[in-house]
Amino acid sequence: MILFPAIDLYEKKGVRLYKGQYDQMTVYTEDPVSFAQAIEEKGAKWLHVVDLEGARDGTTPNLEVIREIAAKTGLSIECGGGVRSLETIGVLLEAGVKRVIIGTKAIEDEAFLRTALEQYGDAVSVGVDARDGKVATHGWTSVTDRDAEEFILHLKELGVSCVIATDISRDGAMKGTNRELYRRLAAIDGIRIIASGGVSSLADIRALAEIGVYGAILGKAMYTGAVKVEDGLAAAEGRL
Repeated sequence: MILFPAIDLYEKKGVRLYKGQYDQMTVYTEDPVSFAQAIEEKGAKWLHVVDLEGARDGTTPNLEVIREIAAKTGLSIECGGGVRSLETIGVLLEAGVKRVIIGTKAIEDEAFLRTALEQYGDAVSVGVDARDGKVATHGWTSVTDRDAEEFILHLKELGVSCVIATDISRDGAMKGTNRELYRRLAAIDGIRIIASGGVSSLADIRALAEIGVYGAILGKAMYTGAVKVEDGLAAAEGRL
């Protein structure tokens, strides 16, 4: 299993939200580029980046930070937040991002998603954020009536190869992952699932690896010191 240390960007700083609430934000680093370099030095190969301002507003205000991380590290970057046009996908890929995550736009505009998949293939993934089992959009500020698991099955039919699945209720709460959810999702053939939200211990990482998800995102637990990056990597790879 691949471990994806996460940097969420807001006003060019590395922050974390509690359950997706913008008014419950903690700044963990004023220098996300140096932080990314430190993550790489500890052995990480991938980095998960979210432009929180972009997710909320549909813009790319932290593009320069993302470009600098790509230029100054060898990390493979997956990035989302505010990706609502083909132009934005192209800009992020040109900036050095390896995989672009589409969220709200993939849910609201299937024709756009189909076109993005035709044009960019596996460089496009979809972020499915769930609150009480329903798909949430616009930086988690709105909740639809669409069932998250059914939507992921539909994405597979459309040709999406990778989904970042987040249980919002677990995100930043340090209460562990929703293992039952990820067990069900991992059983879906033909789509790679990245588990997001609630990884708070090495036990969570080991459990997700055993379940068989493609990847897991390490966020708040890394910042608080509950999980060291090097230990998390070892657990994800079955070495610890």
